[in-house]
Amino acid sequence: MSNAPSRSRSPLPHLGYGVGLRSVHFQHVLDAQPKVDWFEIVSENFMDSGGRPLAVLDAVAERYPIVLHGVSLSIGSTDPLNRAYLAKLKALAERVEAKIVSDHLCWTGVAGRNTHDLLPMPYTEEALAHTVKRVKQVQELLGRRIAIENPSSYVEFASSTIGEAEFLARLAQEADCLLQVDVNNVYVSAFNHGFDARAWLDTIPQERIAYYHLAGHTNRGTHIIDTHSDHVIPAVWELYDHAVALSGGRSTLLEWDEDIPAFDVVHAEVLKAKTRAERVLGKSAAKRKVAKAGAR
Repeated sequence: MSNAPSRSRSPLPHLGYGVGLRSVHFQHVLDAQPKVDWFEIVSENFMDSGGRPLAVLDAVAERYPIVLHGVSLSIGSTDPLNRAYLAKLKALAERVEAKIVSDHLCWTGVAGRNTHDLLPMPYTEEALAHTVKRVKQVQELLGRRIAIENPSSYVEFASSTIGEAEFLARLAQEADCLLQVDVNNVYVSAFNHGFDARAWLDTIPQERIAYYHLAGHTNRGTHIIDTHSDHVIPAVWELYDHAVALSGGRSTLLEWDEDIPAFDVVHAEVLKAKTRAERVLGKSAAKRKVAKAGAR
């Protein structure tokens, strides 16, 4: 962007440890006012909604920071940008004073048809240039930087010439956007495609990371499906530790979208991330202290 609004360059907020706001928990959140740091909403669930969903969101936004997470931006599509969609997204972001607006590196349809799925992209120079241009346009229209998430994937394009992490890194730099790193998706895609998940994280420009996602998944043996239907597994927690050590810690969100348990169970899961991050950062600080003392 040539002349992005100054607010798009504001420091990334450290929101703490949040959960996705889901309808099954609406009444609990309104009544109990739980001590959660922030909520993330699925943008499309509220962009065309009125009545109770929007009333609940307004009430929640009065008490908690809100982040918008979309599934229909279709940033990689060759269709023209949907300006009506973007106008609604901007209005919603302004309504709740959204701290961050995010969506996925994918395409969701073609010729105006939405498949309601996060379809994988070819990672090529042509696709990168196309996506950079579209991200810049979206940011101009929204008046803010957006965060792009790495999706889970199950197939790859034979024509790809760039690794996913490098593609995202270059996209962030060339489009001047942010990244939303889904640690579970890194693990899922690494399992499905056989790449090194830690090396993936090492490639990402840490200063561009807006926040992390964590979730559970379903392992089918030959492949993993990103179902958001269970607790975070130990291997993903270990990957999260590595991510925190690299970045110095970021806001973190726990997703749970199938077989959703009681709110306290979901909240407890993200509080594990807080405990782990504090331990990782504490160890890093201790090592720096020892190194500094040894250098005297």
